Amino acid sequence: MLGNDYEQFIINIKKKTGIDLSLYKEAQMKRRLISLYEKKGFRSFQDYYLAISQDKLLLNEFLDRMTINVSEFYRNGKRWEVLETKILPKLIEKNKRLKVWSAACSTGEEPYTIAMILSNFMPLSQIQVLATDIDDNVIERAKIGMYPERSLNEVPSEMKKKFFTQDGSFFKISDDIKKTVTFKKQNLLADPFGGPFDLIVCRNVLIYFTEEAKDVLYYKFSEALRQEGIFFVGSTEQIFNPSVYGLETEDTFFYRRR
Repeated sequence: MLGNDYEQFIINIKKKTGIDLSLYKEAQMKRRLISLYEKKGFRSFQDYYLAISQDKLLLNEFLDRMTINVSEFYRNGKRWEVLETKILPKLIEKNKRLKVWSAACSTGEEPYTIAMILSNFMPLSQIQVLATDIDDNVIERAKIGMYPERSLNEVPSEMKKKFFTQDGSFFKISDDIKKTVTFKKQNLLADPFGGPFDLIVCRNVLIYFTEEAKDVLYYKFSEALRQEGIFFVGSTEQIFNPSVYGLETEDTFFYRRR
C-alpha cells in the first residue's frame, strides 16, 4: 500500500510544484519524507499531501526538506584552492569577464565563496555570479546573507575580516559581495540552462539523483559550458566517463568542455 501511496504522492507533487520526485533516489527520499510527515502527525503520503496542498507553511517545509540544504563556505577547502590556483588563472587568461553559475546554490554559501575567491583576481564591480535553486525559502535566506558561525569554519581569516560582520551569534556577509550574486529560482531537471558559461559549479547535489537523471544533467551542464569552460562537482560526484558528455578531466572533480 505504501508503494502506491508514494507513487500517487509523486504524481500529485509533480502537478503541484513541477518537481519530479521519481528522479531522486527513492529509498533516501522516501525515508526523509516519511520521517517528516510522521513528526507532523500524519499517517500516510495521502494525508500529508492533502495537508500540504492546503497549507503554504507545510508546503514550504516539504520543499525545504527535499532540497538538501547542508552547506558551508569553502566546503572541502582543498578543492577551492585548486579552483583559485589552477583553474581560474587559465579561465581569466582567456576571458577577463567570466560568466559563472552556481547551480543548486542552497542558502548562498557556494556562490558567495565563488565571489570572494574571484575578488582576488578582479574588482568586485566586474564579478557576476548567477545562483539558482529550486527552493524559494533557501533563495530568500541566501539573499539575507546571515550565517551561523559553523558555516564559516573554513573561511580564510582575511576573507572573514574583509567580508563578514558579526551580529550576535550570526555573521552577515557584506553588501559588496551580495551585489555580485544574482539569485533565481530554477528546476535543474525541467528548466532550460542559459549559457554559455565559463564556470559552472554544482556540488553535493547530483548524488541525490538517479543515474538516469544524472545522465540528463551531465549533458545539459556540458551543453551550457563554452568550449574550454569548466564544470566543478562535489567530492563524492566524480564523473567516470566524462568523454561521453564532451568533457575531459582537468583536475580531480573539475571537468573541461572539449
